Amino acid sequence: MIVRKANTYRLYPDTKQREALGQIAGACRMVYNLALEQRRDWWQRYKAITGKSISYNMQSGELTALKREVSWLRDAPSQVLQQALRDLDRAYQNFFSGRSGYPSPRRKGLHDSFRFPDPASLRVDRTGKSAGRLKLPKLGWVAFRGWYALPGAIRNVTISRRAGQWFASVQWEREVEEPGPPALPAVGIDLGVSVFAAMSNGKTIAPGNFGKKALRALRKAQRALDRKKKGSANRRKAVWRVQTLHARVANARKDFLHKISTTIAKNHGMVVVEALQVRSMSASAKGTAEEPGRNVRQKAGLNRSILDQGWRTFRSLLGYKLAERGGSLIEVPAAYTSQTCSVCGAVDPASRATQARFVCTNCGYTENADVNAAKNILRRADCSLKSVEGHRIQRPDEAESTRRAA
Repeated sequence: MIVRKANTYRLYPDTKQREALGQIAGACRMVYNLALEQRRDWWQRYKAITGKSISYNMQSGELTALKREVSWLRDAPSQVLQQALRDLDRAYQNFFSGRSGYPSPRRKGLHDSFRFPDPASLRVDRTGKSAGRLKLPKLGWVAFRGWYALPGAIRNVTISRRAGQWFASVQWEREVEEPGPPALPAVGIDLGVSVFAAMSNGKTIAPGNFGKKALRALRKAQRALDRKKKGSANRRKAVWRVQTLHARVANARKDFLHKISTTIAKNHGMVVVEALQVRSMSASAKGTAEEPGRNVRQKAGLNRSILDQGWRTFRSLLGYKLAERGGSLIEVPAAYTSQTCSVCGAVDPASRATQARFVCTNCGYTENADVNAAKNILRRADCSLKSVEGHRIQRPDEAESTRRAA
């Protein structure tokens, strides 16, 4: 099978290269936004005249004429400008297929990235124990730190700027033998907020809460940003401060998730998790003017905690790491896993005595509530899901209501 991954290096360009990187990012942003405006505002008129829709091929042909009119676009490599058009075309395809929302314009400071797609023009060399250099068209050799070898052939390089720092993501690929199924135990995992992950073998993992830890500093930095005059140098510095704090939180969370997912993938052949709908779980409770929501502040805090965990990223990391080792990641329905007894199968909300304790009202089984849910999650991967209502315990008040109705 073919394995594709990417090595990310932090670049250390000189003054001239830093200026050139910023100009290339600006050129790609301008081409993307101009092509987006053309598709968004002129597609009906163009289709009425030509009978065709605006496509990548049409816009790619017009890019040559645009470069003749705008001189500074000629300083950017042609291939990265073409890639900006391909990114827009892919964004429209995702929108029409329902995978994402309508494409939005790129903004300076938020979408500073571009991609070199031609492997023949790219090289990565090692210059020291933990240093190297990357050769890019029209930029030459750019120094970087954090060397680790490329196990395969280079496919492309994506350059991006985050919090004022430049990074290169070098994608490579290689062909490896298909791994056989590992002789390792299976485990079910219940993801949560108070406990990041509870496993069916009884182990629990505490949450990182990196966003929560940085919340006070972020609020202070954002208040300082609001006081700065737009367009000023001080505002630009305040923006970088906010971006730096966000980058630190994201890096810490990613490191945390990488370490946990690697450990789990090395020790288990099959991992079963809940198919959580994070977007629905973290939806706002504000409501509307006609029907305002309740407990809005509490729900906002819960939403922030849910998003701070990085459940989707964790599942993505765990999925490819298990696949590399011949393992598998299975998602099962999440309904009633926390209310079901993992011993007798009875479903009763009252069995969840507290947030952390499960006491079955039917058989008396006692267990950590999250571990009990993890056992139910693991069991759902091996058997078809039975109707919950058929196993749900009827409370005394419900039984009385049923008897009177009869």
